[in-house]
Amino acid sequence: MATVELRFSALPEHVRTARLVAAAVARRAGVDEAVLDEVRLAVGEACSRAVGLHQNVGITAPVKVVLVEEEKQFSIEVGDEAPRHAPGDRAPGAAGDPDVEAEEDEMGLAVISGLVDDVEVTAGEHGGSIRMTWPTTPPIAVLP
Repeated sequence: MATVELRFSALPEHVRTARLVAAAVARRAGVDEAVLDEVRLAVGEACSRAVGLHQNVGITAPVKVVLVEEEKQFSIEVGDEAPRHAPGDRAPGAAGDPDVEAEEDEMGLAVISGLVDDVEVTAGEHGGSIRMTWPTTPPIAVLP
């Protein structure tokens, strides 16, 4: 099982780098070429969401992206450290309209769910993560 871990400051300009790294590692892991655009888009959306959550709450911790190559699947987990609260409950120092933020969050998750068949979203008081998984194909052996 090969693992690549990427951490970046919660700034929008770093999302592109995360997308490029994810696509390169996915290609190497054996994710079908036809799916690589979906990988890029889903990772970009998940990373943008994490950056937005960090910025809305004023968290300076980096966004974490873990890419894992397993025998028959490839997964990417994008983690944030933004605490989640019950609806109507605001985090100290949180800015912005909570209804608009919730709507943007739902829209981002809908986009990811439309791009990836296997998605797992978790959230709690210490942050959250989006885990996306794609099947891989074993490399074709070339005989001499």
